[in-house]
Amino acid sequence: MSGDPAREASPGSGGAAADGPRTELYDLRVVVERIEGRSVCGLRPGDHIDLTRSSRLTIPEGRHFCLYALSAVLPLLPAKQRELAEGDWLASDCHVACPDPDERLIMRIDRVRRTSVPTEELT
Repeated sequence: MSGDPAREASPGSGGAAADGPRTELYDLRVVVERIEGRSVCGLRPGDHIDLTRSSRLTIPEGRHFCLYALSAVLPLLPAKQRELAEGDWLASDCHVACPDPDERLIMRIDRVRRTSVPTEELT
């Protein structure tokens, strides 16, 4: 083992993943930034979900995240996980609106940290 957690094999990989090719990705947090209309889904500013290691979506215990809000943000997440070309609009644009026009829930996609993932584990 190298002693560098970013280079260590992930659990269940048998140790081989640390020596193979790796991909640099950003872990993301999607945060409810504001609600400009009426909140019908029960989300409130500050609620969030985390996306780590390419495909692991987590919600804080005891909380929920609206399926419709999630569906609006999902198509952008794989691109936000990767390094973007200079001038790419997605590099500077991080806000997404829920599709419910009465709610006007605005979410923000934040890059939390850059991680190194064994390429064979990517989905």
